[in-house]
Amino acid sequence: MSLLPESERILIFDFGAQYNQLIARRVREQNVFCQIVRHDLPAARIAELKPKGLIFSGGPASVYEPGAPRCDPAIFDLGIPVLGICYGMQLACHMLGSPVKPAPSREYGRAHCHVREEAGLFFGVPKETVVWMSHGDQVNAVNGDFVPLAATDTCPVAAVRHRSRPVFGLQFHPEVSHTPHGSQMLHNFLYDACGCQGL
Repeated sequence: MSLLPESERILIFDFGAQYNQLIARRVREQNVFCQIVRHDLPAARIAELKPKGLIFSGGPASVYEPGAPRCDPAIFDLGIPVLGICYGMQLACHMLGSPVKPAPSREYGRAHCHVREEAGLFFGVPKETVVWMSHGDQVNAVNGDFVPLAATDTCPVAAVRHRSRPVFGLQFHPEVSHTPHGSQMLHNFLYDACGCQGL
């Protein structure tokens, strides 16, 4: 019996990124149903939708600025896997207690990434890989709740996972072709972290 698409729903939270539609396309290429939703969707509504996972998009704001777009903090108590991309990673880390600050210099373009943990998000990804960066802020240190998973020469925390919650973050953009192993990372999140089976 085939699954209904909605039974494998992934919600993509729109924080103003130019790549939202591309993220959705990459998820659908993995044979997983997804929808783009507004960034402030209440946790109660998310619980009703019963998504398999949540993806926080990038965006142009700085998480520490007044009025910066935020998600409902109760989202993190739902137990639903979250993948933050760029701004989305910074937001998750910021809301869960790790500081986000301006980077020494804005980073835009290809970067060489050193993978520290070759499991989870990075299963099947070479230890040295190329990623696409586009950010002015970064998580410069993690509190004890987060584990750094990867680093570049200028970004010491290029990816994270939470020790006790199913929360993951990528400072770079896995959805663009300039991150050659990005599809594998998304696959690992969708199928391993979220438990999707594909339609």
